[in-house]
Amino acid sequence: MSDVNTETQASTTFNAEAFAMNIARAMESSGQALAAYLKPREDGEPKDKPPSEIGEVIKTFSAVAEYWFSDKERAAELQTKLGKAYLDLWGSAARRMAGEAAKPAIEPSPRDKRFKDPEWKSNQFFDFILQLYLLTTQWAQELVKNAEGIDPHTRKKAEFYVQQITNAISPSNFVLTNPEVLRETLATSGDNLVRGMKMLAEDIEAGRGTLRIRQSDPSNLVVGVNMATTPGKVIYQNDLMQLIQYTPTTETVLRTPLLIVPPWINKFYILDLKPEKSYIKWCVDQGITVFVISWVNPDKELGKKTFDDYMKEGPLAAMNVIEKVTGEMKVHTAGYCVGGTLLASTLAWLAEKRRQRVTSATLFAAQVDFTHAGDLLVFVDEDQISTLEREMEARGVLEGSKMAMAFNMLRSNDLIWSYVVSNYLKGQQPASFDLLHWNSDATRMPAANHSYYLRNCYLENRLSSGSMVLDNTLLDLSKVKVPVYNLATREDHIAPADSVLYGSQFFGGPVKYVLSGSGHIAGVVNPPAAGKYQYWTNDNIKNVSLAEWLRNATEHKGSWWPNWLQWLEGIDAERVPARAVGSEELPPIEDAPGSYVKVRA
Repeated sequence: MSDVNTETQASTTFNAEAFAMNIARAMESSGQALAAYLKPREDGEPKDKPPSEIGEVIKTFSAVAEYWFSDKERAAELQTKLGKAYLDLWGSAARRMAGEAAKPAIEPSPRDKRFKDPEWKSNQFFDFILQLYLLTTQWAQELVKNAEGIDPHTRKKAEFYVQQITNAISPSNFVLTNPEVLRETLATSGDNLVRGMKMLAEDIEAGRGTLRIRQSDPSNLVVGVNMATTPGKVIYQNDLMQLIQYTPTTETVLRTPLLIVPPWINKFYILDLKPEKSYIKWCVDQGITVFVISWVNPDKELGKKTFDDYMKEGPLAAMNVIEKVTGEMKVHTAGYCVGGTLLASTLAWLAEKRRQRVTSATLFAAQVDFTHAGDLLVFVDEDQISTLEREMEARGVLEGSKMAMAFNMLRSNDLIWSYVVSNYLKGQQPASFDLLHWNSDATRMPAANHSYYLRNCYLENRLSSGSMVLDNTLLDLSKVKVPVYNLATREDHIAPADSVLYGSQFFGGPVKYVLSGSGHIAGVVNPPAAGKYQYWTNDNIKNVSLAEWLRNATEHKGSWWPNWLQWLEGIDAERVPARAVGSEELPPIEDAPGSYVKVRA
């Protein structure tokens, strides 16, 4: 090919002897990676067997294949379409080799970061490989899209699995078919591969036989030192949580304190990263008495803890403690993600019991109805949940790494493959990034609690339908009359914005639905000083789609946090002198962020 030796041509500084030595060292490190993978299996830990997900993939693709191959004409049409695409590509490549101008058979999306390097277009070899990959991917996606007669859930699973497989086999993920990696390999005489294989071995060892991809350099990110540093004290703890009260920074505070219920599938310090990003610190600085639940990272002994237990030993226990410390029987509440689902369930339980403990509720990217729950529904059906329950029964808990991988797969190019290329092929140590460090700080989940959550929320959608039973009490969200600030984020893959909007209609009191720019994390953790993103408001939430709601919404630049504070003060603006942390009856146990949050999976 005429221009194949342009950008990727070996540098004049290429050292063949050093290259050979580095390849040998990289192979040695890859042997160490294999040893780290095999060690737990040799030590008697769970033996290798095909993951249950493999069976799901095979079963799903079998349903698609059955449609296409049950009819000879359809099967022939399928083969002809792919063959024609490949012939067109070959013709285009041949014309280009002959020096003619040739329009590409297919081009990547302008938003696809994998193929930004100019050599993907300028070099005929890489251009051909790229187009071959894109045509095959397009064909595979259409294979699923045009398979008539398969049920919607199977189609959704097939689309998801095709996306994962095509992302994995992208030419950008391999040394010899990625121009950036190839240039780096030649320029450094293979030293990048030495560094990469060393990191690979370290990451498999850190995952105890499973690859734990490092997304951030942890050296300058320590909970309680560089993150989660807002001053406060743990004033109460039980088997499931520590309750933190934060030290006031203003002379007066809102009379009604705030209780934050974070998700137990992650750690609470997402709301208290570095000081300039900390939602908790910002709330304290606005004159709010802030209490936060820090969930335990459970072991097998806590495997029998139920959703009931999480309600009683979580928000209900916290409300009792807050009343003893502040004298206030009612609190503002905020729940994030599944913490918001638990909070909504608790509100319905309190309403049924006629107990007035809550002044307002704020939900951050939280779902109460799961009809439109997005790609996570791929993992939810009777067969998959039953298989997961059997696995959890053996261990007592669901390992945090499994949940983290499921979330990462929703954006696998950004959260998996970009790090595979950068870390293990280019040999680049990732930068220190508090948000990504938190993302990899996974927590385990008790088997009983997680099973209840998956079945009652995702599989059977009982909370919004009024058929969910918690602590022997039938829950009815329409009896929840407290004002609700319901925040969604526009690019959320975990709690989709249309799902949160649809869920707003089930509450019985006033609901203010607000849509923030960005995604599940950055759309929530968006301090005003950063001047980033925007948010939209529209009071009409009844019987409208997200697109209809947005058409008539008002856009506001910057963070939603001041808007929320204005809403909160509109409910109860009374202020009192700032409160001491803890009390004589409940003296501080230890400094924030406490010890529970520091237990790593």
